[in-house]
Order: sequence, then structure tokens, then C-alpha cells
Amino acid sequence: MEYTELIKKRRSIRKYDLAKPVSEELVNKVLEAARLAPSACNIQPVHLVVIRDKKIKEELKEAYGREWFYTAPVIIAGCVDVDASWKRSYDNFNSAFVDLAIAFDHLLLAAANEGLGTCWICAFNPVVAAKLLRVPSNIKVVALTPLGFPAEEPAGRPRKELKEIVHREKY
Repeated sequence: MEYTELIKKRRSIRKYDLAKPVSEELVNKVLEAARLAPSACNIQPVHLVVIRDKKIKEELKEAYGREWFYTAPVIIAGCVDVDASWKRSYDNFNSAFVDLAIAFDHLLLAAANEGLGTCWICAFNPVVAAKLLRVPSNIKVVALTPLGFPAEEPAGRPRKELKEIVHREKY
């Protein structure tokens, strides 16, 4: 699909076709897109946890309790190593969360390109998710997404005009 059309087509999907499994090949395609994402100083602090096991997905409802989420065919947790990531010398800004955002965006767009649905989720309890997924203490769970074939086609959401968000030369 042409890239601009792909960006326009991608939607947050909250209803999945549970009768249609997601192949390991498709999962690997979207994971590969995330792997190829740029990161600060190419440190690549991103880690992805792929969850297919029904019991683990069921346990994740303690972190995020929406049924459409934990019953999706696949769940992917986007994590970062906050100790290994690049830090800006001027103010010690940690690039880990930006690096994860770039990788996750690559993953979501690759999924849409393959006809899969996703929904970027940050409104979850990261402490509970980390415990359930046995994530080491230096790794932070930043985002979650279900992954599956959509059972809905939501309309696009309104977007601000360029003139509302773009500033030229100075703010």
C-alpha cells in the first residue's frame, strides 16, 4: 500500500475477528518492522513481549481490563531498557521512551499494511504488567497493543489542521 494511504487507513481497533488466527509469519513481519526502527545512537533498547497464551492474556486484565484487549488473538508489550538507552548530556533526558514510540509506530503501521488491527494502549498499570510478564527491573513496560484481524472499520478521528500545530522559524 502507498505510505500516505497506509497512514490515513490505520485505525485503533477494539473489535477482533476471534475466528481468524494470526499466523506466526504475520507476527514476525510486524516485529521485524519494529526491529528496523531507528533509535538514539542506534542503541536499540526496545524489547517486545509477544503473548499468545490464553492464560497469560487473561491475567493481563489485572493491568488493563477491557475484554476486547485481553481476548485478542495476540498481545504485544512494548518495553525498553532504561539503563541501556541513550541519555542527553545536557539534561539527562532518557531516549528510551521515544525509541519505543518509534518502534511501536513502525509495528502498528506494518500491522495495518498486512490487514491487521492494533490499538496503542498506555492507560494500563505498568507495575502489574511488568510483574505478570516477569520483566526485569531495568526494563519498563511502556505500551501494549492487541493484534488481530479487525472485526470493525471505525471512522477516522478528527485531526488538527497543520496551521494549528506547525510553527515556522520560531514558535
